[in-house]
Amino acid sequence: MERKKAHAPEEIVAKLRQAELLSGQGKTVTEAVRTIGVTEPTYYRWRTEFVGLKLNQVKRLGAS
Repeated sequence: MERKKAHAPEEIVAKLRQAELLSGQGKTVTEAVRTIGVTEPTYYRWRTEFVGLKLNQVKRLGAS
């Protein structure tokens, strides 16, 4: 099975926001991550890495 390309940092932040919105609407984390198309471990890793970063910091991550 071929692995998909890595997500851009801006894409990750957008998916995290979408997952948070879905969770706020009453969906479970499992349902939310399935909707955004990632696994739960990936979601939690992204959350640890990206939550709290400002947009310019996220863009800097993508440039390196």
